[in-house]
Amino acid sequence: MLNTRTTAAGSALRDAALWTGLAAATGYGFRDAGSASPTLDLVLPLVVLAVAVPWSRRRPGAAVVLVNGLCVLGLADASTPGNAHVLSLAALSCLLGARVAGARRPLLVLAGCAALDLATCAVLRAQPVWWFYALTVLPAALLLPWLAGRHWRGRRQLVREGWRLARGLEERQHLVAERARLTERAEIAADMHDSLGHALSLVALRAGALELSPDLTDRDRADLADLRGTIADAVEQVRETVAVLRDPPGGDTGVGLPVNETVDDLLARAVASGVPVRWERRGAPPPLSCPVERGMYRVVQEALTNATKHAPDCSISVRITHEPDRTRVSVVNAVPSAGGPAHAGAGPASGVGRGLTGLQERVTVLGGSLRTGPGSGGFHVTAVLPHRATTAARTGTPAPGPVAAPGRPAGVQGPASPKGPASPTGTARHPDDSDTAPDLGVAPDPGTAPDLGMAPDSGMAPDPGTAPDSGRTASGEAVLPESAERLASVRSDARRRSALAFVAPVVAAVFFVPSAAYLAWQLTTSVLPPSRFDELTIGRPRTELAPLLPARAYPYPSDHARSAPRPPGARCEFYRSGRDLLDEVDLYRLCWSGDTLLTKDTVPAVRS
Repeated sequence: MLNTRTTAAGSALRDAALWTGLAAATGYGFRDAGSASPTLDLVLPLVVLAVAVPWSRRRPGAAVVLVNGLCVLGLADASTPGNAHVLSLAALSCLLGARVAGARRPLLVLAGCAALDLATCAVLRAQPVWWFYALTVLPAALLLPWLAGRHWRGRRQLVREGWRLARGLEERQHLVAERARLTERAEIAADMHDSLGHALSLVALRAGALELSPDLTDRDRADLADLRGTIADAVEQVRETVAVLRDPPGGDTGVGLPVNETVDDLLARAVASGVPVRWERRGAPPPLSCPVERGMYRVVQEALTNATKHAPDCSISVRITHEPDRTRVSVVNAVPSAGGPAHAGAGPASGVGRGLTGLQERVTVLGGSLRTGPGSGGFHVTAVLPHRATTAARTGTPAPGPVAAPGRPAGVQGPASPKGPASPTGTARHPDDSDTAPDLGVAPDPGTAPDLGMAPDSGMAPDPGTAPDSGRTASGEAVLPESAERLASVRSDARRRSALAFVAPVVAAVFFVPSAAYLAWQLTTSVLPPSRFDELTIGRPRTELAPLLPARAYPYPSDHARSAPRPPGARCEFYRSGRDLLDEVDLYRLCWSGDTLLTKDTVPAVRS
């Protein structure tokens, strides 16, 4: 509300300043006119300006018409068509161009005003000077300021669009920074899930194994039970922390993996912790890309973590087979018998486990496939990874959730697997996977940061200078951002208005200059100097007086001059006594009887 009042007050002050300037010009013109009528030439114009100036904000075309009416009154003046109102007309015409975006309606207004001026001259049978004024001065006061106002409007619009684009760039930079912060939060969550969750699972497993040792006293077993409870509480706290960090989710970049640890190191560490693992490699290890190496590590780590939690006393078999163009990772753990230790301590955990879901997304974006579910010999986790991540893995963003295999309905879960039958359970989790300690209620491998459009293992950061709304069409053609298109459109309009502002005067000159030149030629070639007029002798023939006469007679004598008494039967001609084109001068009248000069006299100019 305060801003609206301030804007209204500023507009009123600017209108008052404009009215004051135009009123001063009107008063100066009235003073210069001398014996002009105070009512018609001073009071009426000031009242009209007091209405037209504020009206120019809402109805600028009507304001121009009002002030043009003052100029029409000037054309009805018998002394001179020129007055100070043409300055007011130019000012309001400039405001018309600055305040109206379109060109059609303003041009109709200007054309109507020019037609009214010419019609007034025709009805009043105005002198040539009045016609010259109506054909040149008034159209110039209407058209040229309007073009200048349009050019001014275009420049202001260009500046506004530039600042709007600058604000958009600043907001986009803040958005990129916020996305980077969210991605960092997601990386921290992945780190905690992958590394800390796995380590806590191994610690809990060792504590459970020590608790069953026959050499311990009851006090030692109680202490170990408390230790396992403390670890469980720590896991829950980690779960809650990760849930906070993962809201909203970001992209996983694999930073949770130990920097220099390999799959062999991971398995050796698990054996050292008491996990019954046996593993084997088949085939010569090929050179793997970094994203594929991290993906293979992640598959083995997630499978071991779930197995040690749900089946701590069951054997685990890990097999890594290197084929010519792909690597197959298979982890199988035996299922514990009913009522075994895994079931005694297992229970629903708060939150929903997403470890295998995130693992599915990671493998998919690498161009591989993942199958999980029960099978012969226990629970199977089998991943097939290419030796090099595909192009789609580096640039695409997989949709969250299950991945439909080729030829399979979208609603059926299951990854695309080029070889071998798909698991009937698709991406089903390990039994009671939601209650695992390391599965902390989040998907540690969301694949990509959905807002940045980057694959998690591409190793590339988003370009902060890329406009968020830019992209390419399906055919590969570049699509400009909306802000760039808008700025280009404003620039084009500004250039067009600037060109029109320079071309229009040239076109107007081509149209008006010939008629003005012809009128000036008629006026200047019909001038009879006073010295030659004095040399003319009544009664002499025209042939003798021809050297003293102008090339042609004045074709536009006033009605007052035509109505002056003349000798019966005489033919009278008029000549101008001076070369002043913008003021009335005395006329010389020569009346002829045949070819003999009969009379000569002077018709004074009508001056108020």
